[in-house]
Amino acid sequence: MAGLKDFEAEFLAAGETITAHTSGSTGVPKNIELSKEDMRRSARTSNAFFGIDESSVLACPLAADYIAGKMMVVRALEARCRLIELSVSNKIRLPDDIPSVDLLPVVPSQLASVMANIAPSAVRNLLIGGGAPSEEQCRALGSAGYKAFISYGMTETCSHVAMADIRDDRRIFHALPGIAFSVDVRGCLAVDAPDFDFRRVQTKDVVELIDASSFRWLGRHDNVINSSGLKLHPEEMERLFSAFLPDMDYYVVGEPDKTWGQAAVLVVEGFQETADNALDVLRQSGIDHKYLPKRAVGVPMLQRTASRKIIRKIPNAGSY
Repeated sequence: MAGLKDFEAEFLAAGETITAHTSGSTGVPKNIELSKEDMRRSARTSNAFFGIDESSVLACPLAADYIAGKMMVVRALEARCRLIELSVSNKIRLPDDIPSVDLLPVVPSQLASVMANIAPSAVRNLLIGGGAPSEEQCRALGSAGYKAFISYGMTETCSHVAMADIRDDRRIFHALPGIAFSVDVRGCLAVDAPDFDFRRVQTKDVVELIDASSFRWLGRHDNVINSSGLKLHPEEMERLFSAFLPDMDYYVVGEPDKTWGQAAVLVVEGFQETADNALDVLRQSGIDHKYLPKRAVGVPMLQRTASRKIIRKIPNAGSY
């Protein structure tokens, strides 16, 4: 696991590009060559958004193996401010001699520890990436008084190109300066950045495009479940379920079905009884029937990538 200091030395060394690695959440992980100048541009845009300058203190509990950790280093270099390297784990604490930080990036699995160990007054901006936080997590953060943003971006765009405020229940993502959005015939988002070397990135993210600078994310085109002509977005279903399945780890995936073409399956971390109970709760929740999974499967542990993103797959029933 690469440390932040190791990457800082790599970034400051000779050469105009950096090799970065995709997470592998939507396919086979691959290496990408990123322009250092693009990374600097992205860092300056982020620093302006968060009000980061020479007096700021940043903290990072993410490894420099992936773009999120790398870009924290570049933001600190561009602002000429202090960057504190925290342990890469789901137990997040600030050092005793650091009363507060101006920016703390985390993944959803680290949020419980943040809320347990770091007061809202001790973190001026909380940046959530590596997957969408649950509705329950967003409500808890908002109620506690954290100023937090959900980021949208990818390795190819040198981290985030849009932000959604957790206080916005609509989850509308707004473009950072210099970024514009459009969609293709599938409804998949395209990111246009004329000032960056990468210029344009066509994604497989299905969105509801509001205008050229804002959108609502629906899910991955690869994950869409076509059930009897109805297109279901697993990520939207999971968001819908979160109010009824608090403190549960689960995902929705499609499987071939003779009757429906594809059927939605709820995969729950836990015993099969836990999964069956979860499905019963959803069936009694009042959720529109068309969004209900056809069956539920319990598994000992949800499989995740190295960056903690869930790997969606159809498990066999009776995993125990």
